[in-house]
Amino acid sequence: MGFENTFYEITAILLLAVALGAVGIKLRQPLILTFITVGVLVGPSCLKLVKIDDIKLLAEMGVALLLFIVGLKLDIFMIRAIGPVALITGLGQVAFTSIFGFFIALALGIPIVDSIYIAVTLTFSSTIIIVKLLSDKKEIDSLHGRIIVGFLIVQDIIAIIIMIALSAFGAGGNGKESAIIGIVLVIGKGILLLGATWMIMKFVLPSILKQLARSQELLVLFSVTWAVLAAAACDRLGFSKEMGAFLAGVSLASTPYRDSIGSRLVSLRDFLLLFFFIELGSYLDLSLIGNEITNSAIFSLFVLVGNPLIVMVIMGVMGYRKRTGFLAGLAVAQISEFSLILASLGVSLGHISRNTMGLITIVGLVTIGLSSYMILYSTELYNFLAPLLSVFEKKTVPSRKLDTQRFEGTPLIDVIIFGLGNYGANIARKLLERKKHIVGVDFDPQALEYWRKQGVPVLYGDAEDPEILERLPVTRTRWVLGAMPDRQSNLSLLSVLKRYGFQGKIALGARNQQDADEFEKAGADLVLRPFVDAAEQAADSLTAATHTIPDKTRWHLKLKEVRLEADSLCCGKTIGEIPLRSETGASILAVSRGGKNYFDPEPAFRLFPGDRVALLGEEKSLELASEYFKRREPVERDEREEEEFTITAIEVPPDSSWVGQTLGGLNFRSDYGVTVIGIQREDQQINAPSAKEMIMAGDRLIIAGNKSSVERLSP
Repeated sequence: MGFENTFYEITAILLLAVALGAVGIKLRQPLILTFITVGVLVGPSCLKLVKIDDIKLLAEMGVALLLFIVGLKLDIFMIRAIGPVALITGLGQVAFTSIFGFFIALALGIPIVDSIYIAVTLTFSSTIIIVKLLSDKKEIDSLHGRIIVGFLIVQDIIAIIIMIALSAFGAGGNGKESAIIGIVLVIGKGILLLGATWMIMKFVLPSILKQLARSQELLVLFSVTWAVLAAAACDRLGFSKEMGAFLAGVSLASTPYRDSIGSRLVSLRDFLLLFFFIELGSYLDLSLIGNEITNSAIFSLFVLVGNPLIVMVIMGVMGYRKRTGFLAGLAVAQISEFSLILASLGVSLGHISRNTMGLITIVGLVTIGLSSYMILYSTELYNFLAPLLSVFEKKTVPSRKLDTQRFEGTPLIDVIIFGLGNYGANIARKLLERKKHIVGVDFDPQALEYWRKQGVPVLYGDAEDPEILERLPVTRTRWVLGAMPDRQSNLSLLSVLKRYGFQGKIALGARNQQDADEFEKAGADLVLRPFVDAAEQAADSLTAATHTIPDKTRWHLKLKEVRLEADSLCCGKTIGEIPLRSETGASILAVSRGGKNYFDPEPAFRLFPGDRVALLGEEKSLELASEYFKRREPVERDEREEEEFTITAIEVPPDSSWVGQTLGGLNFRSDYGVTVIGIQREDQQINAPSAKEMIMAGDRLIIAGNKSSVERLSP
């Protein structure tokens, strides 16, 4: 049964995908598994509705776009950072799985050649499925997400070499020589490919993108074309299409257009990937399952448990935390679509039996299905297994010692900032201007290097890693700020801090009102709304007096607007107290405040932070006036700020000298540096007592002040 018209065929597939997808969502099942099920249903094992070649092109386009978008997020600096761990982990996992898989197959009585194929097919994980799951969970940009992408690329390279070797082995005769020549050619072509990509990225793409960026539609079209062209070139050179699309994305990752391109391609990617998962399901020939249930169960357990274990061991030895190793390890708890293709090649070459093909098919179904759940519920799975995973974490790693020693002897930390992107970086600069002590946390090596050069203590890490707090001076920190762009990372940080018992305050940056409401509900002490604040300033700018004053006069004078920062020397002063005209030659024409304009303000008009001052003068005078308003009040860090501020209750005994005196008469503020904010008198509670309030025996005074000042009190 099938359709002669390809259009009708695609229509039927889409209808079935929507129907089963809706059922899957209702049952809280991963859509990937639902779409693979659609592929099984419409494939040769069941309804036989589709011919694989009809959807293959759409599937390959979807895969190319997926890897292209992943590449967009990985610039050169990030590749340098994750390169060593990706290479070592990828090679280590491949070696472990292939060697142990081979001996397990032999132990089960499987012939040597079949054992080799089984060992190889168990080695590789599905780059497409893993990347799609991580993208859906918004974890592709996390530390473990980037490491996963790195070692999956390593796996792809090894897969190509193995494919060449097995093909040559099947050719007989000169197979060994052909394999060696093929591998040498792969290495040579790989070097040539990387060199060509670098040259194009450096000298060709910048000028092309600058011209095409004038039209968003043309920019997106070029991006798709570039991804497909690179995929086709790699395929022609004997590499995978996925690798070509990935390199195309990396080549654009350092350009200012990457975010715009990525956001516009996501929907197209998701639609085309539907056909990849359907194609994958249609490859699964259930008639081959046969009597391999027992053996397939053993190999499935090996892949689901053994592969993650070796990744955790390798990453633990390299100094990564158990959480990062565990989450990265889940990515290899499955076999890939390449395994099924390789098994089909083995059958066609006469290397393996159809029973072995059936065994590999079952392992594919089981591991892809179960690992999808493991990745989707990775956080819950980690929280359950965390107590057992400490054995995979090396306790004497030099980098860890450096982390803990880095903050020894540092003063009280005002703010630890998680996320040093645009928002977090700007907050850091303002805090430094105010002489505050800060610490930064991010996993972008470029950002960390920048702040390290500024003398700011920084830490390479992931906000969702519970162990990262052990490497930070949180017991001596007033505020922790989550300035990450996504909601889940901020919520995870809040949860980790609460479980740790953090005693300071927690602030989170919200992108929208829904995020803000969720953060407040979760218990954040302060929710920052950068877009709301920016909108308020934008509204002030649009309604500022500068834009209502004619900017063309017969005199050679110009207008300029200056916004008063909170620490400007001019804040709190009247216009008459500011010698602006005598020092700069510029004049104040108007002041805008809260959407209201004050034209030709009087000398007694007082300036406040946030005011927008409209200046008139010659260009040189305006530059001097702008610098004048930027002068800041010298900030000297008050050592008393280093002390812990506390609120405590002190009981007044009957024989105290305070009894019968008023609060004002005792001069608590001037003599002791504390404030009485309340009095508990038997069942009566006096809030904000006046200076005339008389102290009585047995009163409990609620005192607020620095800890040392409170301790000096003796009633």
